[in-house]
Amino acid sequence: MHEIRFHTALAELPAAAWDALRADANPFVSHALLDALERSGCIRPDWGWQAHHLGLYEDGRLLAAAPLYLKGNSHGEFVFDWSWASAWQRAGGEYYPKLLNGVPYSPVAGPRLLAGNDARTPSLQRELVEAMRREAERLGLSSVHANFLQPAELAAFGDGWLARSDVQFHWHNRGYRHFPDFLAALNHKKRKNILRERRQVAASGLAIEWRSGDSLHDDEWQRVHALYEATFDMKGNHAALTVAFFRQLGTLGSTAQLALARDGAAIVAMALFVQGDKVLYGRYWGAAVDVPGLHFELCYYRGIDYAIAHRLDRFEPGAQGEHKLARGFLPARTHSRHYLANPDFRAAVAAALASEAEAVDAYATELGDHSPYADHGEVDR
Repeated sequence: MHEIRFHTALAELPAAAWDALRADANPFVSHALLDALERSGCIRPDWGWQAHHLGLYEDGRLLAAAPLYLKGNSHGEFVFDWSWASAWQRAGGEYYPKLLNGVPYSPVAGPRLLAGNDARTPSLQRELVEAMRREAERLGLSSVHANFLQPAELAAFGDGWLARSDVQFHWHNRGYRHFPDFLAALNHKKRKNILRERRQVAASGLAIEWRSGDSLHDDEWQRVHALYEATFDMKGNHAALTVAFFRQLGTLGSTAQLALARDGAAIVAMALFVQGDKVLYGRYWGAAVDVPGLHFELCYYRGIDYAIAHRLDRFEPGAQGEHKLARGFLPARTHSRHYLANPDFRAAVAAALASEAEAVDAYATELGDHSPYADHGEVDR
């Protein structure tokens, strides 16, 4: 058994050792990005987030780790358990705080059990899972949740953990040479619709540009953040990412990528992306103008353009949205695991999840029958 430590800040863990434990270069679990969230005021107890990161040590050396948070609510997780919390609290229990093994504010699948990629990895992953469960028991917590897991991590969770799945929409690069090559792979109706939407934006007079985050000036980041914040406010949601975090994104090399729309010199719309090794992730959008097709142009088509030009394998534009299917994005499954400490409560939720799983399976199958590609494409089920 290795030494187990819990940390109240990511800065307490060595950055190089943490990053070396990732199974791939997923940017959302990079030490720099998670640390930036904490340093810039996005991770706060009064917003329901308190760092409680897990490290396994051998002779003082970090051997495995997991991004872990004590959660005082279920905001910013994207695997919705509000009904579980309500039911448990109606029964007289305290659902919060709970433990979350995940990435704040980002519905992006990636490594959650950081244990390298060798023969020891499976046993270390199981050790991390057991350490999380025991910590919840020690603190008297209702539950532990591991969200947006990679398929290779699922085996580390035993029978006592409840399985849950959902559907996102991802674009896959099939060796396209350019955007027209991608269009040619779509069926006629979908191709015609995309061309119409792009013509609408071209006719608007707005200038569209693609920028790497490290090239933006401070006032440009300020404007990008203001557009992000206004979009959240308009929808009645809380904009949890601070302008300080956006500025720090701009210091992480080419991690942040942006599609900007300008009216003259003024930035009037933006889409913010995060780039991994071979994957582009769409994150946030904001606009001060109402132009038909502009959302699709900035959030989807410019991202596809970029992914093709840089020979990326995949483009994940974010959670939800069947409208993505018509624009070349195919269904992909996401996975989470949940440990509920009370056995009776766990049994009740398990029954509900069995019904939910049937509905999600049926939904994924139905989506697979509506591929936008002329050859019907491929669906990750």
